Amino acid sequence: MRLAAIDIGSNAARLLINDVIPGPHDIPEFIKISLVRVPLRLGFDVFDKGEISSTRADKLLHTIKAYRHLLEVYDVKHLKACATSAMRDAVNSNTILRKIKEETGIKIHIISGTDEATFLYENHIAENMNKGKSYLYIDVGGGSTELSFFGNGKPVFKESFKIGTIRLLKNQVSEGYWDSMKEFIRSKTKGYPGVTAIGSGGNINKVFSMSKRKEGKPLSLEQLKDYFKEFNRLTVPERIAMYKFQEDRADVIVPALLIYINVMRWADAEEIFVPKIGLADGLIHSLYEEVKLREITN
Repeated sequence: MRLAAIDIGSNAARLLINDVIPGPHDIPEFIKISLVRVPLRLGFDVFDKGEISSTRADKLLHTIKAYRHLLEVYDVKHLKACATSAMRDAVNSNTILRKIKEETGIKIHIISGTDEATFLYENHIAENMNKGKSYLYIDVGGGSTELSFFGNGKPVFKESFKIGTIRLLKNQVSEGYWDSMKEFIRSKTKGYPGVTAIGSGGNINKVFSMSKRKEGKPLSLEQLKDYFKEFNRLTVPERIAMYKFQEDRADVIVPALLIYINVMRWADAEEIFVPKIGLADGLIHSLYEEVKLREITN
């Protein structure tokens, strides 16, 4: 079965195409066929002016048209397409998405922050780990951070906060937002032993790749602090020159690390696993369940 997901975030739009095949014990295996990322940076418009500019709206439309062609080339029959924080906040999002639907046939759903956290949890990473520990999913995006907590072998909470990398770059995150997140995390994780973080998002994936850690091995909180200090002392052009970052990674990686570090500190998590999963992966897992259910009922 070939499935695809489109994730339109505040910093970039992604198209993920997966093959799903039967695995051992009837557990499906998700095999990545293609991942295409376009740095549209919608949040730079929305978090400044409250709407998406005509220039970026056109780029988004052309991106979805290109994705449409790739879906046809790869013979994808099932697609789930969602948009997150920037589209949630943009006053003209419905107009833009209506035009995309008319010109490409692709319907994009704007999902809530809680829905976003739910789809991320669909990856079920924590369920395959030590049941005696507690796990905190942390997904940092351009416009928001989604948290899902897994303790005593079951889900405990899912929450979204309007603290994201682009909002931080735009100085649109007040101390009150940070305090609310801190109090929420501390109160909701209190009493759960051995909290371990599970990180998703392009920035934590980049840091993990740079660390040269073996797949399945965690990064420590101290390592994240070291990377934060190293990157923070450099200008954006210096980060690009020294680490060969793309510009849309070089500016957001510092605020992203700040969010991961704070969340881990407040949850008393000393390590973070980086399984290289994201919202698009969760969307595909959810889509697989929907298609399977339709096949059973039809």
